[in-house]
Parts: sequence; structure tokens; C-alpha cells
Amino acid sequence: MSWICPKCERELPRPEQSHYCARVSLDSLFEGRPPELMLVFDKLLAEVADWDGVLVGTTPNCIVFTRRLTFLVIRPMKKELDLKFYSKVAHPEKPVLKSVASINKFENHIRIALLDDLRPALFRYLRESYELLA
Repeated sequence: MSWICPKCERELPRPEQSHYCARVSLDSLFEGRPPELMLVFDKLLAEVADWDGVLVGTTPNCIVFTRRLTFLVIRPMKKELDLKFYSKVAHPEKPVLKSVASINKFENHIRIALLDDLRPALFRYLRESYELLA
């Protein structure tokens, strides 16, 4: 059962869950950035938001996707989106730029800028992160 913070109105997986408490519009995160970044984000959102139990929230720097825990963080940068997701094993191969050990998992980063960057392998990584943090 999700909970809505009375201060920032962000929907969270658990009552009183710790979070960055601020009202941030999604559009403000894309101001001054190439229009295609918003299209890329919209495609990601359309896929991931339909997965069971996914909640989407915004902070001053990123968009956070949670189920029970955060499984995806998308940070709009000047010319690309940084996607942070988690896995059981390291992903040293491209398109993953960085794969760092964390407690019982690996934190991975991919950067994308174009609709053509949205390949099936990327969605498999995101689904793996979603299932890992169920």
C-alpha cells in the first residue's frame, strides 16, 4: 500500500518513508535541454510505469522509480539522460559506463540521448533491476 506525503504530495511505497521532500515539476527537470531528451524519457516512462506497483517521483535533480525500493533513477543532464539501475552481477560491457559494487548488488549507469538508444537490452537491464528490488 503506498503513502502520499502531505508536504510534497509525492507517492511513496511505505508510510513515513524517508525521501527528498520537495515539490518539483517534471517539466522543470527538462528546461534548457534538447527536446529529444523529453521524448526519450517519455518512451522510458511509458514502458516502466506500467509495471506492477511502480511509483514515479521527482526530486530537484532526477526522476525516481520505486517499487518496494528505488530500482531506477533518471537524471537529465545537459545533452543526455543518466540512467542508474541495479543488478546482481557487474555489467562491464557497453552500453553500461560504470558498474560499481554496492551492498549485495551492483549500481550501474548508462547514458542515452536519442530514441535510437532505446534498445531491447536496455529494457532487460531495467526489468532486472525492478525484479531484483521487489
